Amino acid sequence: MYSITPIAAFNDNYIWMLGPIDGGDGVLLVDPGDASPVIATLEQQGLRIAAVLLTHHHGDHSGGISDLRQWASSRGESFKVYGAATSEFTDVPCYDGDTLMLPELAAAPPSMQVLAVPGHTLDHLAFVIDNALFCGDTLFSAGCGRLFEGTPKQLFDSLAKIKALPADTQVYCAHEYTQSNLKFAAVVEPDNLALADYIQDVNARRQLGKPSVPTVLATELAINPFLRTEQPQLAAAVSAHWQQAVTDAVTCLALLRRWKDNF
Repeated sequence: MYSITPIAAFNDNYIWMLGPIDGGDGVLLVDPGDASPVIATLEQQGLRIAAVLLTHHHGDHSGGISDLRQWASSRGESFKVYGAATSEFTDVPCYDGDTLMLPELAAAPPSMQVLAVPGHTLDHLAFVIDNALFCGDTLFSAGCGRLFEGTPKQLFDSLAKIKALPADTQVYCAHEYTQSNLKFAAVVEPDNLALADYIQDVNARRQLGKPSVPTVLATELAINPFLRTEQPQLAAAVSAHWQQAVTDAVTCLALLRRWKDNF
């Protein structure tokens, strides 16, 4: 068995550390945008980097990789980066639908499913290990990533892939955006009782200084407006805000994202 631990970086990033596994000292890092907190954590705990998963190319996710390679090399170690074929950092290109083993982690390593989830960026990937989803900036608790490169249809299809995962999937996103997202969600769906309960739960956790994530996919399906664009009440709220007819879920998502961008 293994643990999944957040390493805080910058103002609101989480670098996820998976492992060590089976009493070893190797860990898997997801989106190490900042090397300094990672190195401090690893040196304090006597751990090494076994592999890195990179969801997309933005600097707050990839910016620490070069320094981490230098740090590992100074210790006589190295690691491989699993990511998009377009990334300069990738050693093992990953493609939609791939199922890969992670032999660096253990003699009997867990398998990893790869999902291509364009929208936030065109080369965005998500990784599923056991029941843990590492989704970078595609999905947040109560929110989703901005459309910097992709289209609303691409983002809709990407979120549909995530929605199709088992309901008990643990969602490990890359930012502590939850309370901000919940303020928007409460405006969109003021009568959502599950959302009201979740707001209380998240506020209590944050008051204790605890991360709001991981979250559970079942919860997100009940409270996250970006996963609920096929619900009539969502379309009605978006239609009322923009004072125009909303005829399909992709249009609903596009207008919802634009609403959030200016919220």
